[in-house]
Amino acid sequence: MGDDLNRQPPTSASVKQQVRRWLDCGREPPEEWCAIPVRKAINALFPYLYDTDPRRKWNAVRALGHLVARLADDDREAARNIVRRLIWNLNDESGGIGWGAAEAMGEILANHAGLREEYLQILLSYARQDGNLLEHDLLLGGALWGLIRVVETSPDALQGASAHLTMHLRSRDPMVRALAVRLLGLMGDTGVREQLEHLEGDSTEVMLFGQDGTQSLLIRDLAAEALGRLT
Repeated sequence: MGDDLNRQPPTSASVKQQVRRWLDCGREPPEEWCAIPVRKAINALFPYLYDTDPRRKWNAVRALGHLVARLADDDREAARNIVRRLIWNLNDESGGIGWGAAEAMGEILANHAGLREEYLQILLSYARQDGNLLEHDLLLGGALWGLIRVVETSPDALQGASAHLTMHLRSRDPMVRALAVRLLGLMGDTGVREQLEHLEGDSTEVMLFGQDGTQSLLIRDLAAEALGRLT
């Protein structure tokens, strides 16, 4: 009892140190994160969304999805504020570049059905010509990756949206093409079959982050995989 009374809550500095250690070695938030104040952990993760080390960046994305979903179960409005912060980072008026923001948003929506219902259309708008289309290919790729994560956990979430996404199959950016292929394959709309077939000869190599880490893949193989899902 005495130890519990004397135990001090972790400082922001100690939380940052724990977060950094985990980001350097882990893929899923460890159980001991439950002892860290969730808001402090989330704040410590934000700077890593634009870290130049891919491992730290993607671990931060995954951790934010886990922690914000946990926060949403206890305090929905606080979780909404995190999502709004990500949206603001993607807004031209923010004055910055929202590296990692769309990916983190997608991971959060993949982990929490309530937030997904509220914010999915905003995430989708970043990939729509008639929406808030992100003009920078890296940011657009982040939005497509985020949508992939949503569809992986909720297959029908984007039903009827494929017509707004097929234009990305013609992108000059290989990463955007690759992510669009994977997304449309997961969505399962057979109406995009012919457009996917045009990419069966695309031998461009890309690096994609997924459930099994970062993989080197050819777009033609992604197209074959997507077409296989539509069969």
